[in-house]
Amino acid sequence: MNEQLYKNIANSTAHRSSRDESAKIILDNPVLLVDLLQIAYAINDENHYKACWILELVVEEKIDWMSQHLVDFCEKLSHFSNESALRSIAKICQFAAVEHQRKTKSGSYFLNQKQQQQVAESCFDWLIGDHKVATKAYSARALFALGKNSDWIYPELHSILQNGFGNHSAAYKVVAREILKKLSILL
Repeated sequence: MNEQLYKNIANSTAHRSSRDESAKIILDNPVLLVDLLQIAYAINDENHYKACWILELVVEEKIDWMSQHLVDFCEKLSHFSNESALRSIAKICQFAAVEHQRKTKSGSYFLNQKQQQQVAESCFDWLIGDHKVATKAYSARALFALGKNSDWIYPELHSILQNGFGNHSAAYKVVAREILKKLSILL
């Protein structure tokens, strides 16, 4: 593992400029992505959630870099529990689901069947679990994108959003309303 990268991650903060600076190191040196993933997956490491923050920004810029790491990424989804890490991991799932949907339009795919299932299961767990609104919002959006290719997702997503609507914050309701509106046209 690259010690300088680890030190940089450990010293990073939640400020966007700090996260951008760390992401730029990876974007300028793609070979460091493996080390970043290793830190992000090390859920017992006190800095793993910071690595997830940085990974989110890298994946936002270079989603294709994740293609060779999707097997491990999807296998690790159910292991994440830190709320700061989950927010970023859920957003990465959203990026992956949207990329998958984009690629299926051209006859290819980003996620294989097993990976789609793993992402969907994790997103449903986060959506119904006791998690912060951002994690739930990214999960719902990822599920909406995945549902375009999976018949079973939309009815489940509709039911969960409809039943939980009154029990959540205004921010959750905005996302739920947006997705429910789209689902009402499709179901």
